Amino acid sequence: MYELPYQSIPKMLKLNAQQYVDQIAISYKKGGKYQSLSYSDFYERVLMAARGLRKAGMLPGDKVAIFSENCAGWAVSDFAVQCAQGITVPIYATNTADQAAYVINHSGAKIVFVSNRLQYEKLRTVREQLPNLEQVISFEQFLGNHDLPVYTLSQLSEISHPISDQERQEIEAGIDTVQSTDLITIIYTSGTTGVPKGVMLTHANVIFDAHYGLEKLEAFGMNETFLSFLPLSHILERTAGYYAPLMTGCHVAFCESPEKVVENMLEVEPTVMVSVPRLFEKIYSRIYEDVHQMSSIKSAIFHAAIATGQEYISRRYINPKSLGLLGLKYSFFDWLIFRKIRKRFGGRLKYFISGGAPLDKAINKFMWVIGIPTFEGYGLTETSPAVTINSPWKVRFGSVGTPLPFTEVKLAEDNELMIRGPQVMLGYYNAAEETERAIKDGWFYTGDIAKIDDDGYVYIVDRKKELIITAGGKNIAPQPIENELKMDKYISQAFVFGDRKPYLVAVLTPNLERLINMGHQEGINYLDMEELVANQRVHKRYAERVQALNDKLPSYQTIKKFILLPREFSVEGGELTPTMKLKRKVIYSKYQDKIEGLYLSNGSGSNDHPQTDNGGHS
Repeated sequence: MYELPYQSIPKMLKLNAQQYVDQIAISYKKGGKYQSLSYSDFYERVLMAARGLRKAGMLPGDKVAIFSENCAGWAVSDFAVQCAQGITVPIYATNTADQAAYVINHSGAKIVFVSNRLQYEKLRTVREQLPNLEQVISFEQFLGNHDLPVYTLSQLSEISHPISDQERQEIEAGIDTVQSTDLITIIYTSGTTGVPKGVMLTHANVIFDAHYGLEKLEAFGMNETFLSFLPLSHILERTAGYYAPLMTGCHVAFCESPEKVVENMLEVEPTVMVSVPRLFEKIYSRIYEDVHQMSSIKSAIFHAAIATGQEYISRRYINPKSLGLLGLKYSFFDWLIFRKIRKRFGGRLKYFISGGAPLDKAINKFMWVIGIPTFEGYGLTETSPAVTINSPWKVRFGSVGTPLPFTEVKLAEDNELMIRGPQVMLGYYNAAEETERAIKDGWFYTGDIAKIDDDGYVYIVDRKKELIITAGGKNIAPQPIENELKMDKYISQAFVFGDRKPYLVAVLTPNLERLINMGHQEGINYLDMEELVANQRVHKRYAERVQALNDKLPSYQTIKKFILLPREFSVEGGELTPTMKLKRKVIYSKYQDKIEGLYLSNGSGSNDHPQTDNGGHS
């Protein structure tokens, strides 16, 4: 039987404030500089906010929403809600007003924390849809409107009035009553399809996942510095990049924004980070973009270093053998090249944890080669999130690793991955039928098609609902093809379509920097990106890139035609979830006329070369 190191997350903070008193707990940017709070100071701030929530009428079991980007206020308010025996309901900062209103109403939250005026104004535009909203608390100071008063976190906390002994005793008595089986949060799935569902997670769910996830990674010391940049609304960052480090006395620094992640890495010099594959794809693309600009001699040295690194990684971690002179050779290239790359990211990074979406095998191996091991794992919001993960001496590229301790995985008849373990959610909030469909006989049905090899490594094939069944009856997983397309230096993102169709087509977004460089080199005159992607020479270049992939694929998996868009998919554009997954239904709906147009001419299409459409804004 497994054991939990803490009864609850607020109990963990209480104990760690005593154990790690003066160690830095969190850091945040203010006035152009990073400022820090020790474990004891952070705990005091949390107690003050919890006191304010109690005075505001919050009762044990109440739901409180947080509508904010990552910041110190998010951390203080989250722990304050828990210390006041409440349940945190995060809302993605990128959500629209209507999406936020749905979460607030469905969860029954009466109090909402917001980061700034932008989020406040979203709520004000849907004020009539929020009859039960009683209080808005902002992390920044600004004047609210009479129909929706707003208070600051400092006002709520009465920051100039220290916690009295009696107040401390009352709040801590409440903390001690929080049980591991109590709800800690309701997280609404970002929803690539359908209406968001509220995932109910307990303290035991997230504590188990954080504790045994660390054990699987062979843990780390108290001196680690995490840079938090993924949304804390997402359970991956919250468990692995926030609760887990704070459980072990580590330091969590909050990124100013995802756009400033590289800049903040240089300032914070993190040792560990949690990320989704999009960051690694950009790192990989940027480095090879730089190599492309090098002289032929420097480029040849870089490629020799990569080849040496790949052999080194294979002989050290995959199929262990004596390194001999290879170790010296790798050390030389590490000194000459790889350490300089690592300095771009602060110079102290020991490893990344990757989740949220499939990480391309070649990019994963590349990260190991340059000396920043990247441990790919797998999980869902419903599993707190980690189910499997690769570990330092048990890694297999292309897989998502082996299960955490006390976690069982198996495949259904149609190869859907099923999970049973302490990290599996309690269920969906106010959705008994949805819960019964997802959890049967104690097994959670993930909706992912997978393979499990003889050594217990799990390989995710694709989402069950996203498998393409062509008119010819072929079952095709689009994600592996999309990942291969994204590896091309000219392609940033890819969406493959072909369900019940005679052949596959794709919607591609360009690597804008690479495409603009090509335009200059080719002497192409254009007014804007729409005109550039419509240029015949650009068409021809992308057709060649897609054909290069087609040459490696069986005919039924080849891309016969494609659309090239003048911009990238984005959360704001509606094509991506806040965790950077493709919203397939939205993309198809948005570009339906153009996609369907690819099937109108040359209907058989099986031997056609890829074609493009300028894919202008719909």
